[in-house]
Order: sequence, then structure tokens, then C-alpha cells
Amino acid sequence: MPAKVIFQTNWTAQPEQGGYYQALAKGFFKETGVDVMIVPGGPGAFPMQKVAVGQAQFGIGRSDDLILAVQQGLPLVIVCAQLEHDPQGITVHEESPVKRFEDLDGKTIKAVPGQAWLDFLKLRYKINFSVVPENYGYAQFIADPNYIQQGYLTTDAYYCGLHGVKVRVLLIADSGYDAYRVVFTNRDFLKQHPEAVRAFVAASIRGWNDFIGGDSKPGEALLTKDNVENTPELMAYVRTALRDHGMVSGDPAKGERTGLITRKRIDDQLNILRQLGLLTAPLSADQVATFDFLPEELK
Repeated sequence: MPAKVIFQTNWTAQPEQGGYYQALAKGFFKETGVDVMIVPGGPGAFPMQKVAVGQAQFGIGRSDDLILAVQQGLPLVIVCAQLEHDPQGITVHEESPVKRFEDLDGKTIKAVPGQAWLDFLKLRYKINFSVVPENYGYAQFIADPNYIQQGYLTTDAYYCGLHGVKVRVLLIADSGYDAYRVVFTNRDFLKQHPEAVRAFVAASIRGWNDFIGGDSKPGEALLTKDNVENTPELMAYVRTALRDHGMVSGDPAKGERTGLITRKRIDDQLNILRQLGLLTAPLSADQVATFDFLPEELK
């Protein structure tokens, strides 16, 4: 009988989670031996905390956030990648004089305060800028051609384009701060139910490959059921962006594959967080991630 698990996402249902909805819609999870309930997130979802206390068995987030959470004592472990590269970026109007990260010097950015990549940009490019708190809206940005805000490569051009505004996105990954979007679980759950973890990882990867490379309609139908704002036009735009920018599968020429996490990239992130003074605990890659539950072809 399939193990029943709760998968807590970090945001409302969106095409950037399409692989999981595809796996659910097409029965991939149950075929591999796990019965999954996807619980959509939002500003107060707190997937790391819920997985840490056992209210959910799996969650998604950024790999740098998971590393810092483990340092704080949360019993979490990364099991695979959601996205090989984070679509997080800094969004500006097309006509903005900000062309490079260096051009952010002296500017003000609307963003979530305290994110490690903000400190990284300042250190890497020897710049300084102010941050005003993110409110998850586009109104101010659309109204002001000089406005700069945290955004997403996969969606900002679509939403702003609906209002006749063309944008550019400086992808944070291009700065050298190349975090994964990851799936994580509780360490005790991992020890007690290793086959459920293996099944979840395998079905998720299969779901993502099918969502990006096959008929995505089954997953999109469930996405729309959980969030009516997922119009066919939006989902087609995001799916194309995920595919064309290699967010899901990465660059095969560099050995990247859907779901893959590598010790080197986790080590690189640990080193960056140490350089920023955010990581003081002597953590290793094996303390924040396991590489044992990836399909054989990814090991």
C-alpha cells in the first residue's frame, strides 16, 4: 500500500511546480509507491518549519535557505533539485540604465530583506544599495520606469506585458550565486521511510520531464484547480521559459539533469555563505543533503 505523505509547497500553485502536479495527475507517485497530497503554500506557508515538526513530509525551497536552516538546528535534508537553477532575479524596465549588477550601486531595490544573495551582490561587485520590503505586487513597478524589484525570469515579462511594459531580468544565478530550488524532507522520516523518499524523488523527476517534454495538460488542469489564476496563456509562457532557459534540466553539456544535486555545487554554496559570514557552523555537504536517493543515472 502506498505511503501517504504531505508535500508542502512554498507558494500558491504555479507552473514552476508543474512537475509535481503532472506526477500527481498521471499517477506517477502511486506507481512508485507513494500517495502524495500537495498542499499549496503562500506568504505564511513555512514549509521548512512544517517539515521539521512532521506536519508535512516534503517541502520545496532554495538550497541556501535550507543550509542556513540546518545551521539553526532544523532536522532537514535536501534530497533532489526542484529546479537546476533558480529563476530568481532583479527586474527592471527595458529602458532602464541598469544593464549589469554593477549598475545597482546607489539604487533602491524592492526585495525580501535578509536574503543571502543581496549580501553576495554587494560583496561580489563592491556596490551598495538600499532594500525596501517586497509586497508581492507589480503596481509600483509598472507605474515607475525607474523602479527596480526582485522578480522571476519565468513570470515577470508575462505579467508586466499584460500592462504594456517590457522588462529585463538580471538572473541572480548569472552573478555566481547559483542556488538550486530543492526538495527536502525530515531526517527522521528519511531514516524511517527511505523507500518513500526514493519513490517521491523518482516520480518527481519523471513528472518534471513529462511536464516539460510531453503533454502538460494533465498537470495544468490540477494547477488550475488549485489556483484559478493559472490561465492557459500564463502556463504556456512559464513552461516555455523553464524549458528554454534550462531551469528544470539544466545544461546537459555540463552534466546537469532534471533533479540532479551535486556535492560540488552544495560545497560552493557552503563556501559562499561562509564568506558572507552567514554560515559559522562547520557544515559539510553531507550534513545538508543526501545524494543517495537520486536515480542511478544521476549518481
